[in-house]
This record gives sequence, C-alpha cells and structure tokens, in this order.
Amino acid sequence: MAPTGRHRAPAEPPSSPHDAVLAAAARHPGRRRFLTLAAATAALAFSTNLPARGASAPRRLDANLIDRDPFTLGVASGDPMPDSALLWTRLAPEPFEADGGLGQRRVTVEWEVALDERFARVVFRGSAQALPEYAHSLHVEVAGLAPGTVYHYRFRTGGWLSPAGRTRTAPAPGSAAPSLRLAAVSCQAYQDGYYTALRHVAEDDVDVVLHLGDYLYEYAVNAVGGERRYTGTSLPDVFDRETVTLADYRLRYALYKSDPDLCAAHAAHPFAVTWDDHEVENNYAADRPENAVPPADFLLRRAAAYRACWENQPMRAAQLPQGADARVYRRLHWGSLAQLDLLDTRQYRSDQTYDDRPHAPGPESDDPARTITGAAQERWLLDGWRGSTALWNLMPQQVCFSRRRFAEGADAPLSMDAWDGYRASRDRVVAGARSAGIANWLILTGDVHVGYAFDVKEDFDDPGSRTVGTEVTCTSVASGRDGAERPANWDTYMRANPHLRFYDGRRGYLRAELDRKAARLDFRTVPAVTTPGAPVTTAASFVTEAGRPGLNPV
Repeated sequence: MAPTGRHRAPAEPPSSPHDAVLAAAARHPGRRRFLTLAAATAALAFSTNLPARGASAPRRLDANLIDRDPFTLGVASGDPMPDSALLWTRLAPEPFEADGGLGQRRVTVEWEVALDERFARVVFRGSAQALPEYAHSLHVEVAGLAPGTVYHYRFRTGGWLSPAGRTRTAPAPGSAAPSLRLAAVSCQAYQDGYYTALRHVAEDDVDVVLHLGDYLYEYAVNAVGGERRYTGTSLPDVFDRETVTLADYRLRYALYKSDPDLCAAHAAHPFAVTWDDHEVENNYAADRPENAVPPADFLLRRAAAYRACWENQPMRAAQLPQGADARVYRRLHWGSLAQLDLLDTRQYRSDQTYDDRPHAPGPESDDPARTITGAAQERWLLDGWRGSTALWNLMPQQVCFSRRRFAEGADAPLSMDAWDGYRASRDRVVAGARSAGIANWLILTGDVHVGYAFDVKEDFDDPGSRTVGTEVTCTSVASGRDGAERPANWDTYMRANPHLRFYDGRRGYLRAELDRKAARLDFRTVPAVTTPGAPVTTAASFVTEAGRPGLNPV
C-alpha cells in the first residue's frame, strides 16, 4: 500500500474549502522574516545558479522530521513534449512564511510516474533535491516517455505523499495527430474573486492549458482576500502591500497557489505558461517601470519577479532566469497538426508612447524602429513559420494583436500598450505570416479581461481586405470581478471595429478544439466570481475552417 500524508483535523468546521486551505496555511505564522531590497539583491547574486560542483551544499533536513504537510501548493506539469514531461512541486509546510517553514536546508524528494491513477504500473521513479536556493521547488524533467500517452505522477518526502497529478505527452514528431483540445486562461487577480473558471477547466477534457499571463498581481491583498470576503480566517498582513522583493513574490505565489481550484487545474492538465506585466509590475516595458524608478533599481525587482515565477511555475530548465533576463518565448509541437509559438511581449518591447494613454496613431507610435517583441524574437517567430509543416500555427501571447478602436472615426484612440501602439511591429509580423504561406493562423490572447473574437485583416483600415487569421481573447479568470455580458462600451466597440465578431465581458476561459478540417472556439463564461461555485455555460461558439480564414458562428 502506498503511504499517505498525515492530516490534522481543523479545530472547527471551516465555512468553505477555500477557508480550510487558508486556515491551514495561517495556523503556524512563526517568525516573519522579510528581505529588504538590499538583501534581495544579495540573494539573487548568490543564488542565480545551482551551487558549483564541489562547493558546500546546504545541510540536509531529515524529511521524517517534517511534521506538517509540505505539499500545500500542489503539483503541476508543463510544456508537453513527445518523449518527456516536466513535473513540478514546491515544499512549503508553512506556505505563508518567507522560507516556507523549511529554513535553509535541502530536502530529498522521491517522485514516480505511472500509467494508471492507482500507481499499480509505475514506469519511472527517482529522487531529487529541493534546495533553499530555489525556494524548495522541484522541476523534474522525466525523459524516455512514450508519445501521445497519459501519465500520472506524484511526489513523496518523509511520511508525506503529494496529491496525484495527471499529464500527457505530445504526439510523435510529424505524426498525423487527429486533434488538439486546449483551454486558454489569463488574469487571475486573487483579490477580485474566486477561481471558479479554473475548477471548470480542471473538469474539462483538454490536452493542455495555455496560461497567457497575469498569473499573479503585484497589488496588495487585504486580510479578507478582497472580493472573496473571507470569514473565520484572515490573511497575514504580509500580503497587504505591493510585491517588490524576492520574498514578496515567493509569498504571493504561495497565496495564489493555496487556492484549491487553481491546484485542481494544475493537477488535471499540463500547462504551457508565459507571462505578462503583473508578474512584475503593471505595464512595464523592458527595463522601464510604470513609475519614476531608475531602470537599474527596477531590474532588481524584475530579477526577483522572474526568479519567483520560474520557481513557482512548471517551466523547464531552459526558462531559468539569469539575473534579470529569462527566455520564455519557445515553441511546442502537436504532431503535424499544430505548432505553438509562445511569445513574450514584455521583456524586449520599446517603451509605450504618449505616456501609455489611449491615443490616436501618430509619428511616435508608428516609428518603424519600435518593437513589441524585440528583433531576436521577431526573427525567431518568422523563421519558425518559414520552417513550419504544421496545419495550424498558433501564436499564444499577451496583448491584443488586432486593431481595437475605442471610439468611432479614423482618429479614434487606441491602446498604446497593445500591438496598436506598435503598428510597424504588427505589420512586419503580418507580412511574415503572408510570406511564409501561413494559411491557418490562430492568435490566442490574454490581458483584456473580456472575450473577443477578431478576424485578423491584412489591412485593418480596409474592412474588405483579406482575412489572414483569427484572434480570440480568453477573458479573465477573476480580474475585473464579475463583469457583464454586454459592457457599457459594447455598442461603440462593435461599430468602431467591423472585424470584431464577438465581445463578452464576463469571467471564464476559452476552449479550442482543432482537427484536420477546422478549429472550434468556445467562449466559456461564469455568471459571478465574487461568490464561489458558479456554473459554466458557453456564451458563443465559432468555427474557422482550415484553408479558409475567418470566423463562422456555430
């Protein structure tokens, strides 16, 4: 019989599963030790890489002495490949403490991968070291797996057993995979509501989940969890301030990952994660912060945020930050059916023009030298399209690609933070898709907290120009609170943007199913996130046929 984790009964019945998780996390506040900015800088300088061979390693902690469940932040898997899986967990018996309750000692953790959920047919097992340099996170890359196969995995340390996770490998390279089912999510401000949409994602039958950014927010979360309005428990005051240091970001991930719906989604499906601005700070651009902070100081904050992001996400070693830099743009394949080019539109972009306020196009925003991707990533994207043999080319990314006028008329303001503020960059990408002969181009976008469906036009100034692709935004998991089916600007937006085919302001996620003939796109929405447990419905469905770009309502 497999060992199971030890459990302690709460002192009194909690009012909800969320309250139970929070109560367990807050039960042992212990000492509150937080890094100053100077200490964060020193920590980053010391722990950019694993200890050198031969250097003294942290002392080992006997895992049998861990007296509380260390798997409070769940398990996850990421970036499915044909022959390997990335498995993640992070040990934190006291997740709301700066060190997770394990101090500066390493812990040996065993892992196993099985073909069945009962773990009767274990095919791989091994052990790894959870090191304090990486906040006791584990990123286990298991090689030698069979393509197109579902696996189950779990971790064990001392007498504790983690929840079981389910992952899958991608189909064999070049194989004629019949379908790809995915969910796209983004923008989950903890203080704006419950992660009900993620519970429905966990229960959905998808192959992979794309998280398109704003996994966490830097803003303060008060004692009652903002719109969650917790009763019977309160959050530590460490969360009631903006994140700046490495300790701040690590703790904020711990808060977010204490949510049982988020844990359930990670355990149910492999994720492919990219980031947007709030993983660091609102609307930052490369080394330029939102506010008047010197770039050198901001890069220290960015380094801390990037480091904490990697520690807490199912990312592979290739995405490990080096100081304030990390390459998260990367390419995944689903046989010959789909190529997925995940972008990073934050780290390399030119600074926003016109004080980052809505503005009509002008000489500043239309400067040909401006870029939202950086030159190297742009070349990588276009070269990848030229070499693509996939039927569908997916571009998961952060901010609206299609033109989005906020009012009617040629001089209507546009977002200077989206691709509208980088029109030369967008023109180069559209030209590159056309030159590469990309016939089935699907852009998956986060950021805007609403569901949009766009026909991507060759020339947005000419509504009759050729449609070259499809863009869909996945709305938000919680950001923006409950939202409304038709926001106040719905009529204006629909008139001002004839290529906009759908607009819904509620929370939820996007479900896409691709096969050899078409891609079906379902906008899944919930009526409320300020109360838990809302049902999910399909607000609208569209189909875009292979070889015939454009959205057709179902």
